[in-house]
Amino acid sequence: MKRILFILGPNLNLVGIRDISTYGTENAESINSDVRIWAEEMDIDIEIYQSNHEGDIIDKIHSAYGNKDGIIINAGALTHYSYALADAISSVHIPTVETHMSNIGAREEFRRKSVISPVCVGTIAGFGKYSYYLALRAFSEYFGKDSCNE
Repeated sequence: MKRILFILGPNLNLVGIRDISTYGTENAESINSDVRIWAEEMDIDIEIYQSNHEGDIIDKIHSAYGNKDGIIINAGALTHYSYALADAISSVHIPTVETHMSNIGAREEFRRKSVISPVCVGTIAGFGKYSYYLALRAFSEYFGKDSCNE
């Protein structure tokens, strides 16, 4: 069984409340419940972590070193300017998938650039909560179908 750390950055605890035209009305707790179900179906051990604090997220990434096989991260607005977050991801040498519920390429100009993409194995965006499902599915394939059933 592969161990994945799923990190949600600033304001993602308010999904379902904030900007419902972009993120929809489903709340974070419900989405996290779906993520847990999908991970279980794919035989992935998932730890979900959300923080509004950049340093706490960096510490969580550091703690994954030697303990997790992969990271899925929706860094929220930190995506666009946190070189410290990019450094943390690259420092731990853990395959990381960047995710976004919205299509960041179709949003405001500042949201179109990601400083973490270059240190991630891939990026999935624009499919709402299903971006998270696709990231789990991508890891399942990335690790190989047989190795996911260890």
